[in-house]
Amino acid sequence: MTVRMLHLLGSPILRQQARPVERVDDDIRQLVDDLFETMRAARGVGLAAPQVGVSQRVAVVDIGDEGPPPLVLINPRIVESSRDVETSEEGCLSIPEIFGDVERPVSIVLDALDRDGKPYRTALSGFKARAAQHEIDHLDGILFLDRLSAVKRGLLLAKWKRGRKGKSGYLKEVTPEPAGEL
Repeated sequence: MTVRMLHLLGSPILRQQARPVERVDDDIRQLVDDLFETMRAARGVGLAAPQVGVSQRVAVVDIGDEGPPPLVLINPRIVESSRDVETSEEGCLSIPEIFGDVERPVSIVLDALDRDGKPYRTALSGFKARAAQHEIDHLDGILFLDRLSAVKRGLLLAKWKRGRKGKSGYLKEVTPEPAGEL
């Protein structure tokens, strides 16, 4: 497994619709493994392939030990969304230190392929549903900022630009945290 570089806001790939996966093979399984490794090293709960510079419809979600098992999303498609919505704060590994309140359906049903290319359907709710929706948005070139009001988006983009002053490029190296001592 490899920890990959993260693409940051401004990188063109984050605004592109990712290509569907034609066949789940060893390269796709390696991408899934790398996404999990990079996500965990960056201390995130989800990561989509475009965030590591790969335009393929692949994402992973892992909300932690207490939550349901990690989720592999290959060619995911939301087939049902609840009418009940909830507003909650979201952030993004591709837009570090920027957070905004995003309204999303509380629960969803999605179809996807697993790591072995087998189709499955799952119902998600709460934080895991929110994380999956966030990652599927990435596959469609949508960022959480796009789901905010124009005023709030403008304020957060200005904050992002101030924080990026003097920095160039749209790539960020992820440095895994060293293991703690027992």
